Amino acid sequence: MSYTDFFHELDFDGDALLSREDLYHAACYFGWHWHEAPLYALLDLLTTGKPLEQDEFVACMTRLETDPDGMYGTVLEQGLQRGLQTFVPGTRQGGKENPAMCAAMSPEIIGVEGLLGDILGDRVVEGYSATLDELKISPIHVAAASAALLVIDPQRSFTSGEWLRSLGPGGEQQVMPIRLAFENCARLLQSGCRPVEVMYTRCPFPPESYGWDERLEGIIEPGQPYFIKPGNNVLQPAANGFRQWLQSRISAGMKTLVFGGCTLNSCVRVSALETVAMFRDLGLMVIVDLGISGARTGNYAASSLFGGISPVASAIREMHGCGVRLAEKVEWF
Repeated sequence: MSYTDFFHELDFDGDALLSREDLYHAACYFGWHWHEAPLYALLDLLTTGKPLEQDEFVACMTRLETDPDGMYGTVLEQGLQRGLQTFVPGTRQGGKENPAMCAAMSPEIIGVEGLLGDILGDRVVEGYSATLDELKISPIHVAAASAALLVIDPQRSFTSGEWLRSLGPGGEQQVMPIRLAFENCARLLQSGCRPVEVMYTRCPFPPESYGWDERLEGIIEPGQPYFIKPGNNVLQPAANGFRQWLQSRISAGMKTLVFGGCTLNSCVRVSALETVAMFRDLGLMVIVDLGISGARTGNYAASSLFGGISPVASAIREMHGCGVRLAEKVEWF
């Protein structure tokens, strides 16, 4: 099949433009799944700001053929730049004004302790709380004017899609802390006028699991660009644009990057650690907001694989020891 023919197959409404809606409906119709997930992620990013014309699509697909990094090479880098150039923040779905986030408007964040107590018992809650007390982890005040927020993978796959289903019969219970983290994130994003830039990452998943989590779907703006992150580290692949974005923000005076999202002991942990390692010398403070970060329920329970503490406690200790600041919640001002 030629790339021109491929374009016409994906152009579901036949208007000679490949939109995100066309891509989604065509991918579902043709049964795209794990094998096509990287291509789907790339094409979704390319169509985030505006639809692709046929010539643009063919040129991108042709470049993929010769790029040694394939899906994660020059086309990916250009895709993010395309999205950033066309994205105009300030409107939500339906054209509603997107208010700013101020410290005085910071929402009440629901802590994970009560949830863990209901599921795993008071002993697990005590272990989690003891880690926070020992490391003197408390709320941290952050100036929105000199900071940015990066939310890791707030996707439906983790709460209602492929990733949840991979956990087996106990999946619904296992993802409850992640759902709570996304709910807290939604509260934060809805809380008032926010002069802080918010960016997101996404993992390649099949189309029906790729979208934003339902708690955030109506809050994140439709044209919001994002960083594609196939593994645990936001710095990989190098062409996803994260390091270039962060470097430009630091050069413009940004002093703090706050992390949240999923999951706390894997993607959030690795991404925060790698960001500190690469940008520490530039004076960047990296904070992980525990109030908007979550992990599987079982990862809050003690494990012999982590010396008798939980995987989450181990992750918190590792980050703390490597220069990542941990906040019980971030208070924005």
